[in-house]
Amino acid sequence: MSVEPRVNEQIRAREVRLVGPEGEQVGIVPLERALQLAADVDLDLVEVAPMARPPVCKLMDFGKFKYESALKAREARRNQQQTVIKEMKLRPKIDPHDYETKKGHVVRFLKAGDKVKVTIMFRGREQSRPELGFRLLRRLSEEISELGFVEASPKQDGRNMIMVLAPHRATKAAAVAAKPGREQREGDGAGTTPDAPADTTAE
Repeated sequence: MSVEPRVNEQIRAREVRLVGPEGEQVGIVPLERALQLAADVDLDLVEVAPMARPPVCKLMDFGKFKYESALKAREARRNQQQTVIKEMKLRPKIDPHDYETKKGHVVRFLKAGDKVKVTIMFRGREQSRPELGFRLLRRLSEEISELGFVEASPKQDGRNMIMVLAPHRATKAAAVAAKPGREQREGDGAGTTPDAPADTTAE
């Protein structure tokens, strides 16, 4: 089925509810009369509400309408944000210096408008101390609270514990505003692929 509306002679109804080029209501008129009015003002008769009884048609420049619609769709695609999820892997007994380094990466990801999947990896007897992971994740979420929030609370997943952080709207808006410069840097080879987590494991 075509997604485009019927135009001019494609319209099949015997009568239509006609809307003028400025949105004014003309009323119900025979199709032949509506087509004649469209020709008189050098516009197209476009069926905008085919399911109405009678269908609603509007006088407009259909070529211009299609062009403007295409521009709007292109702009919407350009403004659409790709969801990028970075991953940061930590150990429950991480060294303080390593923790600060990893937290710095999380801050950088959030400032770039990306989500961050934080994974605590338990080994051996560490699996019997899940509170260590909860404590570490809670500390991290509190320390980055100005930039982001906990989108998915910590949960155990086998030997790992996972939490997802997402940037605040203001943080993401700032990242979008700085996007041209960011794209320039990524074009020089410094970027990462969307949805490809960065494997940054702290031993």
